[in-house]
Parts: sequence; structure tokens; C-alpha cells
Amino acid sequence: MKINGSQILIECLAEQGVDTVFGYPGGAVLNIYDALYKNSDRIRHILTAHEQGASHAADGYARATGKVGVCIATSGPGATNLVTGIATAYMDSVPMVAITGNVSTSLLGKDSFQEVDISGITMPITKHNYIVKDVTKLADTIREAFYIAKSGRPGPVLIDIPKDITAAICEFKKKEAKEIEKQVHTIKAEDLEKALALISKSERPLIYSGGGVIRSNAHEELFKLAEKIDSPVATSLMGIGGFPDTHPYSTGLIGMHGSKASNLAATECDLLIALGARFSDRVISDVSRFAPKANILHIDIDPAEVGKNVSAYSAVIGDLKEILTKLLEVVPKNEHADWIHQIKCWKEEFHFDYQRDENLRPQFIMESIYEETDGEAIITTEVGQHQMWAAQFYKYTKPKTFLSSGGLGTMGYGTGASIGAQIGMPECQVVHIAGDGSFRMNCNELATISHYNVPVIIIIMNNSTLGMVRQWQTTFYESRYSQTTLDRGPDFALLAKAYGIQGYDIHTQEAFKEAFKEALNAHRPAVLNCHIGMDEKVLPMVAPGAAINDLILE
Repeated sequence: MKINGSQILIECLAEQGVDTVFGYPGGAVLNIYDALYKNSDRIRHILTAHEQGASHAADGYARATGKVGVCIATSGPGATNLVTGIATAYMDSVPMVAITGNVSTSLLGKDSFQEVDISGITMPITKHNYIVKDVTKLADTIREAFYIAKSGRPGPVLIDIPKDITAAICEFKKKEAKEIEKQVHTIKAEDLEKALALISKSERPLIYSGGGVIRSNAHEELFKLAEKIDSPVATSLMGIGGFPDTHPYSTGLIGMHGSKASNLAATECDLLIALGARFSDRVISDVSRFAPKANILHIDIDPAEVGKNVSAYSAVIGDLKEILTKLLEVVPKNEHADWIHQIKCWKEEFHFDYQRDENLRPQFIMESIYEETDGEAIITTEVGQHQMWAAQFYKYTKPKTFLSSGGLGTMGYGTGASIGAQIGMPECQVVHIAGDGSFRMNCNELATISHYNVPVIIIIMNNSTLGMVRQWQTTFYESRYSQTTLDRGPDFALLAKAYGIQGYDIHTQEAFKEAFKEALNAHRPAVLNCHIGMDEKVLPMVAPGAAINDLILE
């Protein structure tokens, strides 16, 4: 059949199983939006308040569902407004396809109105990108983009489509979506044998679990491996939920704001098994003093990560789920009673804690959310102190339930991400944890939440400051609080009400519990503006350049 480029896009999205897209229209994508109008029974479009919100919503949708998130923007500023969201997805290996319009091909390169070289701009922050100048190549380009976004180490792909291409007509033939081939050709028998030997002789193993465990759906294999080799498990920020926090083997978060048990285990272990983790500077701190007694076994799908930040003694490259499946077939059952006892002692002595009194404290808020949701919520966050409290004081037992910007650290990420997560997983309760500084950056998305009645509960940890920056200023800059005090509006409860959303202004523990229960039972969006102390701290903390076992505890 002969159809135009815009309809080709719709047909290809349908081929890929896309049922929801997030976006904002404009001149260069008018043909695409006309096709979306005609096919609204097949693909739902969520109109966000800003293109950045659309990119974060697509990201949150992808992280929560495991599918590819899709966002659409017009040319020029519309396209550049996606850049932060694309970079966020790239740093955290999130499968996303960003579709941008551009000026007609005859106007490219002439500084035309709302023209920008978005493929050039996004080259360093995408797995691949395209500008389609021939309508006959559009369908296969879209299909290839989705395959690239999903395959191997996932990530964002951008497709830039000039306006005349969306109007041009050509022959189109439907195709089934190409099945993703797992990366197994890089899994070498000799590498598996070396891994097996290291695991078998280890007396103090530690599994360091990263986001790759979640991306590859290898959480069950990780669980079996930990129990079979009798090993504690520490997680990166992106790895949260890949191993249940409630399991006796779990030592929790590792690194700058990790648990002392995780950081001591990394310092004393004789084998560190890194699974789908990239050894971020926030994890290793001083590389010369990271895991000094350990051989490092790095298992990852991306060979570029091996040896990039930390030297690996041995490595296995390929799909993590497949590698763990192969190892589980041959690895002997082991016991490390003394090591596990030591881990238990560290956990009991140095667990995450805070001053328990009558004040409304962020840690109390997170524990209350956990209790009221029975640990079943999807938690999204912005970036800052609240992000760390959410990581430390809510117990995650399932993958895809902690959605946060890790690598890029994007303030303003979470509100859009909560929209995408809630729309992608309507049967789940999404609770968004924000700081007052981060929430200001994209609070315009309250319009989206209100219009579509997205039942997200937004918790604002309002300390009237850029809390994490203030904490650093207190500790390392002799309390010189340069431009971090947020002594200004808005009143977030009133702002919520302006958008038609229930808003609560909360100062006490009792008020929080009552408001949160009411919000849960209402199944409608709500904003809880929680006033906490300006000098609440995220602890433990590792100072820059220190060894990770040298923690600031108070």
C-alpha cells in the first residue's frame, strides 16, 4: 500500500508494540500529529507541559515497563528541549526512541526558522541517531532504531525526520518486529572457567549488583547465585531492586552514601563480583583503595566498561542473564559461615538510622511510605538528599520499582518519570519523592498529571534549601551558603490546588500519616508539601578522595 511518511511512522510504531507516546506538537511535526489524530484508537498520545517532561516520561515508562519509551518533539527548540532527557537515558542505559521533526530537506543547512542539527547535537548521548532524507528508507530506519534501543546495552536512539519526508508518499509493507537476539557470541568458555575458579576458591565473596541486573531481567539468577555461593550482595543506585533489601545477604547501597556494611564488605572481600555495574566514581571514590584485598570479576554486556574505571582481574562479556544461567549450572554450592557472620555483625552495628523524635524527619517519611504501601509502590525521585533518603530508608524487593537519574543526576527528572511510570503501570501506586529545589524545575508537569488524572502521589521534602549542596557547603566550605537558600515561593500546596490537585501542607508526623493515607485511598493525584529541617543530613557520607570505608557517620 502507498501511504505518506507520517502514516509509515504510525504503522512502524504499531509494529513495535508501542501503545503510548509522550510529546509536544509544533510546525515541523504537524503531519505526524495529524496522523496521530487519525490513529488515536491505536496509539495514545500524552501531551506534556514541556518537551523535557515528555523525554523524562518516556524514560520513566521504559524503566517501569521494560519496553521502549517514545517521545516526540518539533524542530529547533522543541528538539533541543529533549537533550537533557536523552542524556539522562543514555547515562542510565534506558531504551528510548526520540522522534524529532525538522525543516524540509531543501531548507536544511540554511539557518532556517527553527532549524537545528539535532543529530549532531545528540551524537555523544545516543546509541545511534538518524536524519531521514528519503521516505523509502523511513520504515527500515524506524525498525532499526527500535532494535538498537533494545538490544545489547540499551539506550536512547534519535530519529530526525524533515517535514517533507513526513508528507512524501511511498510503498509500505508491514513487517513483524525483529526479535532481539541476546548477546551470547562474546561469552567465552575460557572466561567462564576463570570465573568459576575465582568463585570456587573465594572465602569472602561480595556481589556488586548494578543496573545491568535489572535491564537484563537477571534478578532471579542473581538471587540463586547469592544463595548458592553464600555471598552478600551490595547494590549500586541503579541496581536497587535487583536483589531484595529484606534478604539477610543484602548489605544495601554501596559507595558515597552507601551502608557501612557494604563499604566494609568491599574493603575486606577477597573476590568482588561486579554484575552489570560500571564502577562509578560515586561507588569507588579513591580507586587506589577500593577493594584492596580482592580479585575483581567483572561481568558485563559492554566490553568498554571493563577496566575503564577499575582494573578487572577477570571478565566475562555478554548478556548477564545468560552468563549467570551458565555459571549456575557449574558453580559448586559453598558456605562462608564466618564471612556471613561478619556481614551480619556489621549490618547490626552500622545500619541506616536517624534521630527518632517528634520532629517530621525525611527518614520517618520514607519508612512511613514503606509501611503504608507494604513495600509495593514504584518510587521515583528527583536528585539530591531526598533521592538518597529514598534509596536508604525504603526497602525494595522487586526490580523496576526505584526510578532515579543516577549517572547524569538530573534535577527535574522525577515528575515526568512518575507520569510515564504510572501510565505504563496503571495497576501500581507510584510515589514521587522530590526536593523543593528539584521540584521547581519541572512542576509545570502538574498540568499533565491533573489533565490525565494520573494518580501519582508527590512527596516534597521541603527544607527551603538545595539540601545536598548545603550539606557539602557545611562540611567542606566552612558553612558558606552561597546561593543555596531557597527563601521564596511558591506555596506548593496552593500550587497543586491551582492545577486542580489535592495539596497538603504538612509539619508533623501525625499530619503526614493522615494525609498520605487519605491520598492513597483517594486514587487521585496529590501533592504533600512536607516541611523538614534545613540541616538534615544524608549519612553516612564518604568525603571526596577518601576510601569508601572511611565514612562520615555524624
